[in-house]
Amino acid sequence: MQLLRAIGFFRGNILIFSATIGAGIFVSPKGVLKYSSLNVAVSLSIWAVCAVLTLISSLSHAELGTTFPRSGAQYYFLKRSLGSSVAFLSLWIKLFTHPLRLATESLLLSTYTIQPFYAGCPAPELPKRCLALAILWSLGLVNTRGVRTVTWFQTISTLAKITVLCFISLTGIVLLAIGEKENVARFENALDAELPDVSRIAEAFLQGLFAYSGTSILISIAGEIKNPGENIPKSLITVLPMVAVIYLLVNVSYLAVLTPKEIISADAVAVTWTDKIIPSMQWVISFGISTSIFSNMCCTVLSASRMIYTASQEGQLPSIFSMLNNHSCPSMAVGQIIILTSIVIITSDLINLIRYSVLAIWFLRGLHMIGLLKLRYQEPSLPRPYKVPLPFVFGSIAISLFLTLTPLIRAPKLEHIYGLVFICSGLLCYWIHIHLNQHSVCFFKITCSLQLLFNVSPPEDHDEGISTSKKDLKSFCK
Repeated sequence: MQLLRAIGFFRGNILIFSATIGAGIFVSPKGVLKYSSLNVAVSLSIWAVCAVLTLISSLSHAELGTTFPRSGAQYYFLKRSLGSSVAFLSLWIKLFTHPLRLATESLLLSTYTIQPFYAGCPAPELPKRCLALAILWSLGLVNTRGVRTVTWFQTISTLAKITVLCFISLTGIVLLAIGEKENVARFENALDAELPDVSRIAEAFLQGLFAYSGTSILISIAGEIKNPGENIPKSLITVLPMVAVIYLLVNVSYLAVLTPKEIISADAVAVTWTDKIIPSMQWVISFGISTSIFSNMCCTVLSASRMIYTASQEGQLPSIFSMLNNHSCPSMAVGQIIILTSIVIITSDLINLIRYSVLAIWFLRGLHMIGLLKLRYQEPSLPRPYKVPLPFVFGSIAISLFLTLTPLIRAPKLEHIYGLVFICSGLLCYWIHIHLNQHSVCFFKITCSLQLLFNVSPPEDHDEGISTSKKDLKSFCK
């Protein structure tokens, strides 16, 4: 039993659409406008630049998945290039950032679902959080059915989300074409507004890039992609420009209907937009948005579980997390990410959740590019089906440094210190980890009991060159 290479070019495109278009386009406009000092021109420019930066970074990271075409490629690449300690640090960070992202999406989805029942006032917190937990566990069940079930569901949900976003975009274009003063007023004097400082621009970029943070989905599941050396870069080049155009048009439509102050005060921007244009369509829009966010969360769980799966195979997490169920899915890894996210759903401050998760993502992307340069120097003859130009690599490193260091230097806050302490604590946990004896008889007994309880078995991935070290476990359990 092993992970199946069941995703071709078309399904790869669907997964990128699903992983990228989710909570971001419905919550990030609020953050981008806020940190752009309500400057419409700066806000739209940041969305356009975010698209370019994401394309550069994604094409740079595509080399990771094509050079090492296995699930959890980013983690394995860091271990190969920068060592076990750096790989564990990335695992430590992602064990928190993935639940942060899922918590953000769960809370946003519950808000969009419940808000129509509380027209004219904010929905209560308790029902939102309870619904968020119910949604979270239901998508965990979908993921345990295997990657084929996930891609089938994503195909349907992608059609729904594209339909909703196209409706919002076309409505905005029509309103601007009609030329009513109320709709075009925000764009006529856009250049006369106040300009934000550098630290606020960096924060605005973090908010906008959150909407693109799912573009590495194919790299995370490279072990399940058919012909990854060709399909991964081709899918990125095909999908990301289309996503960028949709995002820009949706933001223009938001601004054509709502004032910047209305946008930053709305928890559900698209619902507020619909309520002002066609109130009777609110249920339809809410359903489409909910489907969009749910499918995006499904991709996040898929990506996070493959990282845990690979870390378990490499001995940095208990081996139970690399075991597969009857649908060739690491169901224990899926369960782990669902449990961690359930713990995280304790706050509704979505802007702060976005800031922390995107900072961590771009810190790790910088590490990936440093590792890529090191591996090119140390192993120049390593087979690379796809090789990104060096200017893209250096550009990705520069982007990472700008986004992570600018807020620390220009506007240091106490939470930044907490973040540094958190990263350092990851190194401490690694030191403790390597001094623990994970091969004790007690540990094997617990693993075998869980294996029998959840009906999972070790994978056979030796043909991919991954050291699973499962023979001892199989013999012990027998």
